[in-house]
Amino acid sequence: MTKNYPTVSEDYKKAVDKAKKKLRGLIAEKNCAPIMLRLAWHSAGTYDVHSKTGGPFGTIRHPAELAHGANNGLDIAVRLLEPIKEQFPIISYADFYQLAGIVAVEVTGGPEIPFHPGREDKPEPPPEGRLPDATKGSDHLREVFGHMGLSDRDIVALSGGHTLGRCHKERSGFEGPWTSNPLYFDNTYFKELLSGEKEGLLQLPSDKALLCDPVFRPFVDKYAADEDAFFKDYSEAHLKLSELGFAEA
Repeated sequence: MTKNYPTVSEDYKKAVDKAKKKLRGLIAEKNCAPIMLRLAWHSAGTYDVHSKTGGPFGTIRHPAELAHGANNGLDIAVRLLEPIKEQFPIISYADFYQLAGIVAVEVTGGPEIPFHPGREDKPEPPPEGRLPDATKGSDHLREVFGHMGLSDRDIVALSGGHTLGRCHKERSGFEGPWTSNPLYFDNTYFKELLSGEKEGLLQLPSDKALLCDPVFRPFVDKYAADEDAFFKDYSEAHLKLSELGFAEA
């Protein structure tokens, strides 16, 4: 399906390139790639394919959406980004937050993800309850990601993004990283999942669901064995997530 991306001005494109450089610097300096990726995901992941509401349109900066349970701690990301955003008033928050997520993956060694500007900021935050619950299994994952219009392959590939970062008890009720190097984007998440539980590393119910489900499991095996295959599918899934409800054909 070909997307009809809006045309943005040359000034807008230049601002995006400059903002990207500034974001690289910030993320490297503050080691904040995981929370930037989470901000981008949680902004986009509220999209509902049936009602065409929610999605990556900058609403996550509003207190009402930051107060959603799944967004605990994301006010930190919004605050860290604001000084850079102020330098680029031409860029929408919607574009800026998705750009931050893409840069977070790239600077930690992950795949390059295409970025198409032109998202407009929307005024109304979506209702709560549209993001995945880590305590639940594969039926829940399919239901939540299905509302976004994402496939089983997308679900497993995006789960591999947990190679970055850690859980914080005060935010999610869980504590610890999924991998031993939570600031490096690679396929270790899948290798750890297959090697069983380890002291100090996290495996949530939603992670274990990927092992037990007959459709999810082959993707886990594939990505653990072939990082290039994971990077290719992750890049496609992240692009899809970052453009939910945007430039529909």
